[in-house]
Amino acid sequence: MTDLALITLSPHGLASARALRGVLGEASLHVHRAVPAADAEPFGRMADLLAELWPRKRRMVLFAPTGAVVRAMAPLLASKYTDPAIVVADVQGRWAIALLSGHEGGANALAHTVANALGGEPIVTTTTEAVKDLIVGVGCRRGTPPEPIEAAVREALERTGSALDRVRLLASADLKAFEPGLLEAARRLELPVRFLPSAAIRTSPLGFSPSAAAERQLDLPGVAEPAALLAGSRTRLVLPRTVIQGVTVALAQETRP
Repeated sequence: MTDLALITLSPHGLASARALRGVLGEASLHVHRAVPAADAEPFGRMADLLAELWPRKRRMVLFAPTGAVVRAMAPLLASKYTDPAIVVADVQGRWAIALLSGHEGGANALAHTVANALGGEPIVTTTTEAVKDLIVGVGCRRGTPPEPIEAAVREALERTGSALDRVRLLASADLKAFEPGLLEAARRLELPVRFLPSAAIRTSPLGFSPSAAAERQLDLPGVAEPAALLAGSRTRLVLPRTVIQGVTVALAQETRP
């Protein structure tokens, strides 16, 4: 039995939930009974559904208004160490909010997974993540193993005198979303990866140095620099595109308002 439940109240949310299931694989799908769907389990009240699923599911993604989800789950809250990871997304999949059990329960990581799958943006507000201000953009050839990627990230930090615990996430282009070496390197570094849509990179107004290699191989003006800049807020490059052990890295820092 899968530990992941996808829940929605509307036809638009159902379309996004189906798209997410298509990327993530096995997940139970639940939709309000007013929305016909042969591939989903119908429910009447969200509060009743959450009460039923709470002890059985470790992860839930709800395509629903945040306020409605908060009201429905409030009576069920016990502890951040035992409550399931809850992510709330808008019905178009633009935003994925880690709402409950963010760090301990895995909602932060799930928010990144949902955002990457739907081309949206993860919203993570836990203080342990919010105070981190560095983003490492990564570009690599297909099939690059994790070792040189991890080494390149660490060396990029050393060159700028930065510690790994300042890094909020790795960033790359969506064309690299299924690159095993990059995913494994991120796991070893204990960092999430955000994959930016290619369209966002092509139309980015942020200043970065064009990469002839990325243009030739991926039809993109760049990967490491634009991904690092676009993955954060109020970013500036502190290490421009640099090739280390065949891996391209760039380091961006987020600034406060």
